Amino acid sequence: MAITLVNPDGLPKPDVYRQLSIATGSRLVFLAGQVARDAEGRKVGEGDLATQVEQCYLNIGTALAEIGGSFGDVAKLTIYVVDWSPDKMPLLGEGVARAGAKLGVDLVKPITLLGVSALGEPDLLVEVEATAVLD
Repeated sequence: MAITLVNPDGLPKPDVYRQLSIATGSRLVFLAGQVARDAEGRKVGEGDLATQVEQCYLNIGTALAEIGGSFGDVAKLTIYVVDWSPDKMPLLGEGVARAGAKLGVDLVKPITLLGVSALGEPDLLVEVEATAVLD
């Protein structure tokens, strides 16, 4: 694997993400923000943050599989959540856990979590973009 995840001494050691991602592969992949749409572009989980998060993560896995990678190759995620508040964290975690179970991998990565007022379409609650490194 081209990614090593680290929580260095001297920084907090969160359970839900890692502080550093060390990449050693040769192909750097920037994946556009993924939203709650299936392969045909249909809405998934309207009004349901956990289901939308799950679909975003599954879409990342699908995109990377298409180029010979997997979610294990993800070096960093940026997550945009509409009207973020800390009480939404359990729903975010639920969606990530369900996607991880389906993908069969640990989805804990370095993340940046941003609260936003809106996304590109009014029914979207979350968007997740990924940077990956493949050998």
